[in-house]
Amino acid sequence: MGESSIRHHCGLFGIWGHDDAVLQTHLGLYALQHRGQESAGIVSTNGEGLLRHAGLGLVNQVFNERNLEKIRGRCAIGHVRYSTTGSCTESNSQPLLFRFAGGQVAVAHNGNLINAALLRRKYEEVGHIFQTTSDTEVIIHLLAKPGHQKRKNPLNHVLNHLQGAYSLLLLFPDRMVAVRDPLGFRPLCLGRTKCGAPVVASETKAFDMIDAEYERDVKPGEIVTITKDGVASRKFGGDMGGRGAACIFEQIYFADPSSRVFGENVHFVRVAMGRRIATEAPVEADLVVPVPTCAQCAAVGYARESGIPYGRAFTTSHYAGRSFIMPTQSSRDLAVRMKLTVIKEAVAGKRLVVVEDSVVRGTTTRGKIGALRNAGAKEIHLRVASPPIRHPCYFGIDFPDQRKLIAHTRSVDEIRDYLGVDSLAYLSHEGMLSCVKMDPNKYCTTCFSGEYPIDVTEPVEKFAMERGQLRMFT
Repeated sequence: MGESSIRHHCGLFGIWGHDDAVLQTHLGLYALQHRGQESAGIVSTNGEGLLRHAGLGLVNQVFNERNLEKIRGRCAIGHVRYSTTGSCTESNSQPLLFRFAGGQVAVAHNGNLINAALLRRKYEEVGHIFQTTSDTEVIIHLLAKPGHQKRKNPLNHVLNHLQGAYSLLLLFPDRMVAVRDPLGFRPLCLGRTKCGAPVVASETKAFDMIDAEYERDVKPGEIVTITKDGVASRKFGGDMGGRGAACIFEQIYFADPSSRVFGENVHFVRVAMGRRIATEAPVEADLVVPVPTCAQCAAVGYARESGIPYGRAFTTSHYAGRSFIMPTQSSRDLAVRMKLTVIKEAVAGKRLVVVEDSVVRGTTTRGKIGALRNAGAKEIHLRVASPPIRHPCYFGIDFPDQRKLIAHTRSVDEIRDYLGVDSLAYLSHEGMLSCVKMDPNKYCTTCFSGEYPIDVTEPVEKFAMERGQLRMFT
């Protein structure tokens, strides 16, 4: 990631009918750790009550052999979190577990509900008490409403109240349910272990971790119910008219390169983006270097297409963590400094093509460019393997304030001068979409284009629920 201020959403994993379901979920969350580092949790069942363990920190900090044994069960769902609504607190750790008139239910959520604060306010006005400041809890209150419980399909009715992005895993004592919103913002896929246990995960990398086979994606607007009797599917929501809103940032940055997301391998999509920008913005140089680690695939593509040798300009510490999901700007800046060190002898006197996957605020990118200059780089040509980010996202990426986006008010030339590079080029919007196989109408590119797939009439600030008020952005 070329910019530490982008922060992510969450990762989901679930497994049904496996003797070591909790251990398998633990391993699956390890594989999805890149999707969230604030908290982790697992809820399990043996067909009776639900058991939960969750806490703040990384997967290996939250879980140990003792607490995993306490929640041992044959069915489990797990969650790693970065908060896009609500603070990083113990109470907001997921999966959330509640008891209501219909029994116990646990829910894990990846995405962002744009009408959560409005729904919460309505429920609070009639006496509902909320235990968290996460948008996810609204789903439980909707599900528990007596009028909704009397419906033939309560979950279908509840989901039709939600607006925004949501991939969900729900665990009941007798079933596990996977849901993907009608526009398919966030990925969710189905697989099966060698012993035949159904598994669900945000990315196929989690299947690889437990030696499970990918079967298919959960379709947009699909509810998949898994019980002892097997797997059943049903649709919800209205006709989207062929539209979709799969977040293209999954392909650009969020997902692991080994994963299959939205029908194709992430690594090859990023290589294609690197190749495309090499044709759109060629330059004479001695070396193509990525800003680790997510730009490596695009840099490989640029080097292959341009014929310029691929090299390294930075060493990476594997112990500093992913800077983009640190909770504060100062901690993110520190993480970047701890993580990347320039290899001076590799760049001194060289003309460099530096490949980034994206530039958001520009502050950390500027620092990296300065470090290369100080190391003696002769020329620095920055190539960004995505278009300029000019618009806020309300669907699960934590950069909602467009005033903080470097491309919102600056031209490419002004950004070039601010970053201190000899030349700067972004991948074109058309070029980006040419690198994916799915119909472009099924992708969300809002942060680049400003064309929102859902009307956002009253966007809320991340901590609005803590403050008890809505904030309008201008």
